[in-house]
Amino acid sequence: MTETVFPKGFLWGGATAANQYEGAYNEDGKGLSVQDVMPNGITTPPTEEPTEDNLKLVGIDFYHRYKEDIKLFAEMGFKTYRTSIAWSRIFPKGDEAEPNEAGLAFYDAVFDECLKYGIEPLVTLSHYETPLHLAREYNGWASRDLIGFYERYVTTVFNRYKDKVKYWLTFNEINSVLHAPFMSGGISTPKEELSEQDLYQAVHHELVASASATKIAHEINPDFQIGCMVLAMPAYPMTPNPEDVLAARKFENNNFLFSDIHVRGEYPGYAKRLFKEKGIDIDFAEGDAELLKENTVDFISFSYYMSAAMAHNMEEYDSGEGNIMGGINNPYLESSEWGWQIDPVGLRIVLNDFWDRYQKPLFIVENGLGAKDVLVEGADGEMTVEDDYRINYLKQHLQQVGEAIKDGVDLMGYTTWGCIDLVSASTAQLSKRYGFIYVDRNDDGSGTLNRYKKKSFDWYKEVISTNGESLYK
Repeated sequence: MTETVFPKGFLWGGATAANQYEGAYNEDGKGLSVQDVMPNGITTPPTEEPTEDNLKLVGIDFYHRYKEDIKLFAEMGFKTYRTSIAWSRIFPKGDEAEPNEAGLAFYDAVFDECLKYGIEPLVTLSHYETPLHLAREYNGWASRDLIGFYERYVTTVFNRYKDKVKYWLTFNEINSVLHAPFMSGGISTPKEELSEQDLYQAVHHELVASASATKIAHEINPDFQIGCMVLAMPAYPMTPNPEDVLAARKFENNNFLFSDIHVRGEYPGYAKRLFKEKGIDIDFAEGDAELLKENTVDFISFSYYMSAAMAHNMEEYDSGEGNIMGGINNPYLESSEWGWQIDPVGLRIVLNDFWDRYQKPLFIVENGLGAKDVLVEGADGEMTVEDDYRINYLKQHLQQVGEAIKDGVDLMGYTTWGCIDLVSASTAQLSKRYGFIYVDRNDDGSGTLNRYKKKSFDWYKEVISTNGESLYK
């Protein structure tokens, strides 16, 4: 008989983000977020006002269909469901003194629906949806003013949901602000006009805000578990040349910087050297150092989609089209339809790297395959998607997760990205589908919004019901 390596109580589930699936962008008092003026994701500059071609304005209409969707998640057996709160539903502009009650009531209803089925909510406080007013009037996280606005927001939701939500993440993929400053940090200054001083000062503001949120959370409910969330991407040297090894190490340090500060509470030596050599002088306000040091996170969560290859002479290689954070094509790996290189073993490497470095519980909160799915009639007459490619991708990655657990890694759970089809963050397409549930909506905005179970739906249901045992059959 096959035995599973996944621990008892492992939190299996799926992940989504408010801005990519809720829709109802201007209903019940919601204000605009940066996503409402990003009709093409990060591929073109934002527009002045929301435009009809922005698929995120409707998303998949979770706002009106959340009961139907959560019921489907429960049918799969989800133990946890990662979602986010749209900051601008709670504080429409971001700088108001009082919250929007209709927004608070909506998330009460969502969390109650999850709890009805025994699903533990895992909530991201800020997932690429800075209120547009804060971006336009304050230049987003480039301004220290945002720390106070964020503290007011998190205090409000921590108090409101203190008996409904235990697991919280402060910022989604916080390290992505270096690569997508408007989407990730609400920074209105065009990226090409931002200095590294500007960017790293904004990073500092977010890190201080994250530590402050951790402090506030533990004061409101000591049982809260607060995690950071980083975009994980292991880097391999292109050759055994020590210069290439060093290039890979420097690339990884750009990401470790964020988890190092969240977990250890201080800027690491390699960051101090980088800042000194580049003439970057981070402005620490009184109390910042103590706040960071005394309010470290309870666990580390991360997204994992791909690895990168690095060299000291990058210009001599072909750079991968899908590698948003940089890197060059690895000749040993296949790529998805969007150029993201597929590397299951890299997930085991990431898990071991984080565990060896921090000895803190880990949580994989995003992992999945974006692909063009085709809706067909199944053997039972119901419409479905024969997505064996997604099943294979997830199975290979989860088997490597099992290997990491055998290696001794303490892993809390695993939530696949886009457990139901939603609008892509990077390209704002619906045709880039990740879910176990097909949503009938297309890139031109057409479709019924009907939900259909893909083949992977029943596959993941069995994975969860056997606590991973079925992965080894």
